[in-house]
Amino acid sequence: MRLFNFLFLPVALFVCVTLAAQTKNQRGPAPGIFEPGRPGGRLVIAARSEPKTLNPVTAVDQPSRNVVHRITSDLIHINRYTQKTEPALATSWTASRDGKRFTLNLRRGVRFSDGAPFDADDVIFSFKVYEDEKVQSPQRSLLLVAGQPIRVEKLSAYKVRFTFAAPYAVAERIFDSIAILPRHQLSRDYEEGKIDQAWTLSTPPEKIAGLGPFRLKKFVPGERTVLERNPYYWKVDSRGQRLPYLDELTFLLVPNQDAEVLRFRAGDTQITGNLSSDNFTALLKDQAQLRLKLEDAGSSLEYNFLLFNLNSDVESRFPEIARRQKWFMDVRFRQAVSAAIDRDAIVKLVYQGRASALVTNVTPAYKPWINTAIPVPKRSVDRARQLLKAAGFSWKADGKLIDPSGLPVEFSILVSSSNGQRSQMATLVQDDLKQLGMNVSVSTMEFRAMADRILDAHNFDTAMLGLGGGDVDPNPAMSMWMSTGATHMWRMAETRPLSSWQAEIDSLLEKQMITMNYQKRKKLYDRVQEIAAEQLPIICLASPHILVGARSDLGNFRPSVLEHYSLWNADELFWRSPSSDPNGRKH
Repeated sequence: MRLFNFLFLPVALFVCVTLAAQTKNQRGPAPGIFEPGRPGGRLVIAARSEPKTLNPVTAVDQPSRNVVHRITSDLIHINRYTQKTEPALATSWTASRDGKRFTLNLRRGVRFSDGAPFDADDVIFSFKVYEDEKVQSPQRSLLLVAGQPIRVEKLSAYKVRFTFAAPYAVAERIFDSIAILPRHQLSRDYEEGKIDQAWTLSTPPEKIAGLGPFRLKKFVPGERTVLERNPYYWKVDSRGQRLPYLDELTFLLVPNQDAEVLRFRAGDTQITGNLSSDNFTALLKDQAQLRLKLEDAGSSLEYNFLLFNLNSDVESRFPEIARRQKWFMDVRFRQAVSAAIDRDAIVKLVYQGRASALVTNVTPAYKPWINTAIPVPKRSVDRARQLLKAAGFSWKADGKLIDPSGLPVEFSILVSSSNGQRSQMATLVQDDLKQLGMNVSVSTMEFRAMADRILDAHNFDTAMLGLGGGDVDPNPAMSMWMSTGATHMWRMAETRPLSSWQAEIDSLLEKQMITMNYQKRKKLYDRVQEIAAEQLPIICLASPHILVGARSDLGNFRPSVLEHYSLWNADELFWRSPSSDPNGRKH
């Protein structure tokens, strides 16, 4: 799920917060970064897939999160432009000297988008839901410190205290993107064990309430998701104008990247957050004529990878997949696949050089955290063959690879039909592995159906996916790498570590969470990267640059290294003049 200027990165990362007793009274973004705007108008952005849910508790896929983050708010927010924390629903906070307690003063007079008041009871309820093991929220792994849930106490109607089992390395950054839930709407669903079924795409808009700048207006299946201005939103600009400026924000469904660019060129959409390199280059030629502002914001936190299905619950349901899993379970097979892939070709052919080849999920944008001692592997078919031979594989006279039992090595790569770059990557990997005698097919599928297969049914061989970082700090990745993480994609059914290397990763990640010294913490995270590069449950391939664009008259457009790259400050976006306002355009 980004940084406008790469130079901001060390500032955010090297400051491992000193939890001395102090009070922080911050008033929002630094003066001069954002300009006051004019209210009115609407903004349309393309979405390549519909959201799966509007529920902050269960949202994992990016289309869902893009909508959810516009209709919800958190207690302490990371400004995506400055990379610094700033007040949100909490106006100030204090930390104890031992680093185990945070006391937050809540904003008074705030109302949910349905008009109901917000207070400490909503905070207590929200964290109770997120920390409930039965709910399996993706946020839960971030809210466990030294293996224990954070204890939340109500001190008064507008004051809460959070107690950690041990000092917490990322301090107040933990509160970012933990959406506060409306207790008055969701408490019954939670008590009845149905919180994961709340706020589906068929839920009436008036039954969904958040504290964000927008609220749901309507969802039209197969067409669009429309948000409208939240009249109760708590934030104001430097002139005292209530935000957001925009009256409406629409996510318009498009089938693929090319269709997204066509809509953007035509003015049907006015902002884009994830351009392919070839489309970015093409748009640059017509930038002035089309009155666009295009930016290559540099390295991103996004990493694209080949995922192996290592789930242990498929044998009875999908015996053919289980048969192929025997190959995937052998680390030498995974290492051979990695050695055979030409990452440099992916950077050159898929991204036209606007990307970085990867060895782990830690991209160049994580500069202070990347383990530079681990080289990005260069393609070596010879090494790949040696690894396969050591694992008992052999080759027939026609060059086809067979496993130790004599069966041909054949499997598929599942990829989203709406992502042309990943489809191209899958094809390149297919060609690379063909030189090892593997018969690899590429299967495209609509993103939501693909996500269901991977996260729920576990009905796939391998898949080409991409994830973005939630913060420049490593902790958001814990949901992916911890054995009990909600997005532990290669083994979703895992409730405990089933291998010694996974147990070591779990231990290292838990230790780094409570290690306050940067050098010691980095040493722990360096070891995580070493294990990931050796064991390869996912094969990381490339990280693209952040390529974004908007209409030149869109005010406060500030690309960020964190998701959503171009829409993160949607409450502050505005049209500079009525003539540039697309209000009334037919979509």
